[in-house]
Amino acid sequence: MAAVYLDNNATTRLDSRVRAAMLPWLGELHGNPSSIHSFGQHARDAVEMARTDVAALIGARAPEIVFTSSGTEANNGLLWDLARSFDYSGHLIVSSLEHPSVRVMAEHLVRLGMELSVVAPSSEGVVELESVEREMRSDTRVVCLMSASNELGTLQPIAEVATLCRDRGIWVHCDAVQSAGKVGIDVGRFGVDSLVIGSHKFHGPLGAAALWVREGADYEGGLIGGSQERRRRAGTENVAALVGFGEASRLAHLELDERFEHLTTLHDRFENGVADVPDVRIHCRESPRLPHTTHLAVLGLEGEALLIRLDLRGFAVSTGSACASGVVEPSPALVSMGMSPEEALSSLRISFGMTNTTAEVDDFLGVFEGEAAALRQVAPLLR
Repeated sequence: MAAVYLDNNATTRLDSRVRAAMLPWLGELHGNPSSIHSFGQHARDAVEMARTDVAALIGARAPEIVFTSSGTEANNGLLWDLARSFDYSGHLIVSSLEHPSVRVMAEHLVRLGMELSVVAPSSEGVVELESVEREMRSDTRVVCLMSASNELGTLQPIAEVATLCRDRGIWVHCDAVQSAGKVGIDVGRFGVDSLVIGSHKFHGPLGAAALWVREGADYEGGLIGGSQERRRRAGTENVAALVGFGEASRLAHLELDERFEHLTTLHDRFENGVADVPDVRIHCRESPRLPHTTHLAVLGLEGEALLIRLDLRGFAVSTGSACASGVVEPSPALVSMGMSPEEALSSLRISFGMTNTTAEVDDFLGVFEGEAAALRQVAPLLR
């Protein structure tokens, strides 16, 4: 049996239609989009078409899109630029669910003079509006809240938080990398000031992401020394990757309902089946979640050990732990919501993609139950 990939929150397989759109720009077509001759202008047209398609996916205008190489670059650059505009003073609020490109950058800005509050989610993995409001101060400059947890799949109250911040003049930044292409995103409905998405999370290429910044907002960008991206991000554009990003965005926008239905079918089939496995606890089942993500604990077992056994059987998933200085530690996001370190270390994340099938789900359920039972016999850890 061929290996089955169930870690689509980490990255997704490139859609064959996206690959076909990119291929000409990996050989026969070439040109620097900043050049004024026909080769350069052809490349410029391709980049601008991609910008239009990316903007349409999130309900934005094309000129508001700044292309970057990754979601990390976009998050870092946005926060760095904002902090610089505040002369590294004032107060930041971030959720403990945030990707390290937001959370660690915020911690770095504290060392430069800013102050930071970290808001934990409820036990159901959702940041509550009251928790954000309690941390607000007269000098709060920025609130960062992702649209959906990359670990738990829980959807966050972005629009409500943005409404709370708007009257106070607080900038709201949203990392929407995990939700783009799976659920509808509309920057107008969200009411945020900036938002980030990444191509490779919805069957586009690695190395292409976008920062949306509200029209009229004062944003200078993080990379200087060139006129690209309206002087908001210097550097020659990766035309092939951006063409792929645009095509992935166009397809996701066109097929959003179909994709939601397919992913929900896989997700529900898995959760209904795995609920019968002894000592399995599905996390945040009562919260609104992305249609493709399941986070669970196999109580009494080490998640990493089970991951390795599943990988040897041909199934790729991820764990609720992280390696820090050679020591496996529970995910900070999981601990912040009140989960015990033992349960966090026994956790796995299963995330489906458009290339997965119901037959793969059924095969995985059988292997999952068998490997959990076998591991429980030879290596009980947390009881």
